[in-house]
Amino acid sequence: MRGEPSCPKCGGRVRAPGLFSDTWQCDVHGSVHPLQPVIPPSVEAVSVVVARAKVPVWMPWPLPVGWLFTGVAYAGDDRSGGRATAVACSGPGPLGGVGELLLVAEELGVGLGARFAGIDGPDPGPHMVVDKPPQAKVLAAGRPTPLWHVTDAPEDRAVFAGEARGLWLWAIVWPESTGLLMYDELILTDLRDAGAELDLLPCGALSPRLLA
Repeated sequence: MRGEPSCPKCGGRVRAPGLFSDTWQCDVHGSVHPLQPVIPPSVEAVSVVVARAKVPVWMPWPLPVGWLFTGVAYAGDDRSGGRATAVACSGPGPLGGVGELLLVAEELGVGLGARFAGIDGPDPGPHMVVDKPPQAKVLAAGRPTPLWHVTDAPEDRAVFAGEARGLWLWAIVWPESTGLLMYDELILTDLRDAGAELDLLPCGALSPRLLA
């Protein structure tokens, strides 16, 4: 498991702020908000990310039947706070087998969602066909939130994106057939608002999707 911050856009090594730059630097992408090392899923891990996040930490709540929380990550540092968050869940897929869902909230240009989606980033806009009705809707912090299908993603996953609380919201599911889950109007809670309910979070094994 990685023990050092990495580039949220490509996973490459980053240099810490120093004499010549006051931001984290990737040789390919320049100034970035570093993706912090991923740790095994637990209530404590969520609490750390929630405490540092400047953006929502979205979680389907209640979780679909049989689903578990399988990891959380954030991009940012102690000075800037979390500028992007990613929450992983897994459970029975609508058509059988195991399904996986990754929810990413991020500021414009961070690029973490595009990396997990497997598309050129940093933002979903160019890949969203917004002149057609949205393909899915979620209830994010009590507000109906449309999500559009994101094109050009690898065939092994389905990607949806939209805007919630003025920030990008990505929903990435594996395999592609698990995208049917998105048509049930999932209820998303910002875990920054969850309080004591965090203690009830059912945890599973760490999702390898967060280490991609």
